[in-house]
This record gives sequence, structure tokens and C-alpha cells, in this order.
Amino acid sequence: MLEIAPAKVVEIIYLSRETTASAAAELRGLLAGLNVDETSHLTALAWVGRGTYTAEEFGAAVVVAQVEATAPAVEYLLGMTDLAENLEAGLEEMGIDVTGEEEDLL
Repeated sequence: MLEIAPAKVVEIIYLSRETTASAAAELRGLLAGLNVDETSHLTALAWVGRGTYTAEEFGAAVVVAQVEATAPAVEYLLGMTDLAENLEAGLEEMGIDVTGEEEDLL
């Protein structure tokens, strides 16, 4: 169902919480390297996390993310308030356990 690896989502969460310039550059590069499917799924996951959509509406959220993408995805995601928290909540709402990915990252 989720077309972006949970490990990538965890890395994005981690980098978006870092305040260093190198972490910001790494986050920007990681987001820029995502393909269209990964970007739309990441955006939809964040929308589920902030309550715009439910987990059951995830498929519809992905379609909306693809159809209504008017700004560059990198800029949209970087400008999203509480990106890390939204992604974490989205993973939880979707029932995706990332404990192993978190341990691998740290």
C-alpha cells in the first residue's frame, strides 16, 4: 500500500527534526531524490497524520497529492508545519511499525 520505504520515512522524520545546515541539505537532497509515487505517498501520509484524511482514505489522498501537485514537492513538504510529527502520526494511523527502522537509523 505505501509506495515509499518506511526506512526513508524514518530518515525524513529524523532529518526534519535536526537544526543543522548539513541536515537541512541532506533532507532537501533526500526529498528531491524521491520519485513521483514516493512523493505522493509521503504527502498523503503527512495528510493522514495531520487529520486531513483518515487511514481508510489514504488511496484518495494519494490521488489528490498527484493531481493537485502545483508546487514542487520538495518545497511543499519542507514548508509543511510539523512535518515530522505529521509523518509519525500518519505511520501510526496506517498501522505501520517502524521500530526496526528507527533502531537501524540510530
